[in-house]
Amino acid sequence: MLHARLLHRLVAFSLLLLAAAPTRAADRVVIGQAIPLTVTDGGVYAMAEELGLFAAEGIEVQHVVLPGAGAVLPQILQRQVTFGFPLTETLLSSHQPGQAPLPLVYVYNAGPYNSLEIAVKADGPIRTLADLRGKGIGVGALTWGTIPQTRALLRSVGLEPGRDVQIVAVGVLGAGFHALREDRVAGLNFNSTWIDMLEMTGVPARRLEFPPVFRRMVTNGFLAHKATVEGNPGLVERFGRAYTQAVAACDANVRACIQAFWKRTPQARPDGDMATALADNTRIVDSYMTRLRRSPEARARTPGEYDLGIIRDYVKAMNQYGEFPSADIPLDAYFSNRFVAGYNRFDAAALAARARALP
Repeated sequence: MLHARLLHRLVAFSLLLLAAAPTRAADRVVIGQAIPLTVTDGGVYAMAEELGLFAAEGIEVQHVVLPGAGAVLPQILQRQVTFGFPLTETLLSSHQPGQAPLPLVYVYNAGPYNSLEIAVKADGPIRTLADLRGKGIGVGALTWGTIPQTRALLRSVGLEPGRDVQIVAVGVLGAGFHALREDRVAGLNFNSTWIDMLEMTGVPARRLEFPPVFRRMVTNGFLAHKATVEGNPGLVERFGRAYTQAVAACDANVRACIQAFWKRTPQARPDGDMATALADNTRIVDSYMTRLRRSPEARARTPGEYDLGIIRDYVKAMNQYGEFPSADIPLDAYFSNRFVAGYNRFDAAALAARARALP
């Protein structure tokens, strides 16, 4: 009897201690971006919040929009942001031949296809990159990390940037769309989602074909300081797993993904006929998810994984066309698949069911 009473008291005391113990604060992850979030990438984070995916991994996410990709790297080097989200060119073009690699590493391939496009009016005379001779291409700002690729693309068809084709800052989204409508530029060098949004404004677009080495290249990824990777690998894995789940959840319920984004970003919510707006945005997000999750051959991609062969071919082309000082860049130091297995360690069927249950 005494033993039973003692056991009861010990259990009660243990429960009291557990109740009194402070809850561990979530790890704050700051993401530095070069452009604002839109319905595709922003929808992923909104869905993560809707389903509590980052919270379940003990993470609180904060976004900071920086003035162009060139501003992202210094913030990571100074560890002012946890992850940057720049184009790969931003890091690759910063490598100095003969010097040690920068202490930075891409830990998650969040753009496994080239989402960058050069689009012109569909009813105009320009049908190929070579037809841009004597014309202007609009970009958001001259600090954009897209510009090295744009210059290399032009040189690949015999055009010299600045002499044969002008690269012009026109602003983002609506400002750039207006510049194309007014013929202040002949084309826009925006991402595929933004070109989809251009067409939603009533301007049919023609996407100019890229050479295969450019078309296959990856774009944005999560870039971290090596001190973060080595000092807090658990944080990297937990963040990547939550992000992977959020993408999968959006793919499972695109409409809920869009509505979650509009709920958290009311200024992005379209005016007018909501049924039409939802249908238009569903097409955009569905197209984005298809390219993000599946290869052109309809094979499922492995979330977060890098194919260094694709990047190596691209580096050679960028060197050939005068954008990278060397083709000898230590890609193994700058791109890591170390955490890929951990990113994908979750019950995909259960997650999809939760996502589909959302209204």
